[in-house]
Amino acid sequence: MTTRQLGLPGSKPPALVAACLALAVHAASQTTTTITSDLPKHFTVRALPEPFTRRDVMIPMRDGVKLRTVIYLPKQAKSAAIMLERTPYNVEVFGNRVQTGPLFRAGYILAFQDSRGKYGSEGDYVVTRPLRGPLNPTTTDHSTDTWDTIDWLVKNVPESNGRVGMIGSSYDGFTTVMGLFDPHPALKAAVPQGPVLDGWMGDDWFHYGAFRNMMLGYMHEQTAQRGPGQLPPSDVYDQYEEFLRAGSTGDYIRARGLDQLPWVARTMAHPAYDEYWQGLAVDRLIATRPSKVPTLWTQGLWDQEDMWGANHAWRNLKAAGYEANNWLVLGPWNHVQVNSGGTSLGPMQWGANTTLEYQRDLLLPFLDEHLRGGPPAHLARATVYKTGEKRWERFSTWPTACERVCGVGLKPLYLGSGASLSFDQPPGSGGGDSYTSDPAKPVPFLPRPVIDPFRGLSGGALNFYQAWATWLVHDQRFVDGRPDVLSYETPVLTEPVHVQGVPIADIRAMTTGTDGDFVVKLIDVYPALDQANPRAESPAGGRGPSGRLALGRGRGHQHHRHRCQRWRRAPSSDSVDRRAWWTSIHCPKPSSMRSTPAASFLFASSRRSRRASRSSSSASRAPPSQLIRWRRSPRSSSTPEKGASGSGSSAPEIGATAS
Repeated sequence: MTTRQLGLPGSKPPALVAACLALAVHAASQTTTTITSDLPKHFTVRALPEPFTRRDVMIPMRDGVKLRTVIYLPKQAKSAAIMLERTPYNVEVFGNRVQTGPLFRAGYILAFQDSRGKYGSEGDYVVTRPLRGPLNPTTTDHSTDTWDTIDWLVKNVPESNGRVGMIGSSYDGFTTVMGLFDPHPALKAAVPQGPVLDGWMGDDWFHYGAFRNMMLGYMHEQTAQRGPGQLPPSDVYDQYEEFLRAGSTGDYIRARGLDQLPWVARTMAHPAYDEYWQGLAVDRLIATRPSKVPTLWTQGLWDQEDMWGANHAWRNLKAAGYEANNWLVLGPWNHVQVNSGGTSLGPMQWGANTTLEYQRDLLLPFLDEHLRGGPPAHLARATVYKTGEKRWERFSTWPTACERVCGVGLKPLYLGSGASLSFDQPPGSGGGDSYTSDPAKPVPFLPRPVIDPFRGLSGGALNFYQAWATWLVHDQRFVDGRPDVLSYETPVLTEPVHVQGVPIADIRAMTTGTDGDFVVKLIDVYPALDQANPRAESPAGGRGPSGRLALGRGRGHQHHRHRCQRWRRAPSSDSVDRRAWWTSIHCPKPSSMRSTPAASFLFASSRRSRRASRSSSSASRAPPSQLIRWRRSPRSSSTPEKGASGSGSSAPEIGATAS
């Protein structure tokens, strides 16, 4: 090989070597060049323009306290009506819902206000703050706060037409109703939806005197601080087990420090329907101080929390002669479901979005008429969803079936021998059935585990726990067959039955105990298998949905102050006449119906628990079992005429159960 071929020093490099050197230099330059990062050091989000203008203001009250209020004005709003909602749950939770709500889309100005003492508002918070008077010696209440707020809004929101409406569900429904006491002249319409108006008779805290321990978590979260709260600390997942371990309601309260909360202390001091609870019964008070404000009372037929207030306030106003400016809507919803999707409830499917139908056909026409000078809404005095036929019915009066002062009397259902249930009065003088109720093993109201339903409430997550939200329509086989539950069933129905009106449970019972709780459920028993839609319509022989007719409590030899809540210890007996929540249930054939009186009810033993709490009671020292005799005693009752439901239906209406 020659020197030239080898490319030795001093010789001229071949072309191939020169090319390699050039590639090497190019490669080196590439390794020293940086690649631009896809994550910029600074980035500003260019948000889409909001369709509203937001104003955050502090509105002064007559005593100098200022309440935080957030106002959402549609762009180019002019001469628009204002819808006001007052809440203890933080005005910020409404921000994400404004644009999607029907009111904003319809052009209404929306105003949300933190109620006195909560979140951004000044002052002292009192749960369902009473009207000024014996229970409230101050100069302010929700009525005055509403008046002062509306007065400020009409004077300081130039985009408004000077007319204000109020709307709200649950607690916000309560504040809506409180605005009807001595209302501001600019208040032209109100829509209370499932309002908590009587916390002892049937809303939230008690249901006919049975204290609901599940509400203790809510009160801890709501009253332990001004802002977002937490549930009581717990090391037990199942609240059924947790409350039993505590031994009594009093022991549970003290163990978790809830006795430091004024509301808990007041409630435990007033277990009976005394002057305190009667003074808080807004459904009664509103009839003594009625307003002329057009009001659309709205209620869910399966409201698991506040199934009393709207119904009874409307009926009390009607009885007092103030029907002309009050309307009633009963929809197929649970608590606050009127604000969300209404196509189904638990296993029941309606085939249409009933809440959208309510908004389109009832709510918006009502508001447009009274707040914007729109055409007459022509609402029926009562609009009720007929669940079996999946349609709305309209009535000139309601209920059409009740004990008296109705077009149709009550049709009795009789308990018979052999666990039978019949519309025909059984022969003979009756009989009796007995069972043993063990307070250490109470009947649960839904399958275990029972979880606290108020998780996430402070963050605006309502109905977080769906089992709680739908327990009134839950399949009832989980309690059928218990030794402390008696079940009576009809033969297969041969014609449709429409249950409507104000039902009564006429109970005759004797007990060896000192007190007790009775739950009566009227249950539509589906066919064993519905071939058309077995999952959505008929949970394979399921015992549901249930229309819960009554929950009553009593104590031996003690008569409570309100009507017909009395019963005695054995050997004497008396009746417990229970007025319960209104219902409209249609049972298509060939289903059957079942009446299930339950001896005890989970979290429904406030008086027993209070008595036990005076000692160092524990779960191992539970009160002894009680022998309860359920007496079957035929009793005559009027029978309703057919076709009285307002729709021409031939289905007989029933409104009572007789022992």
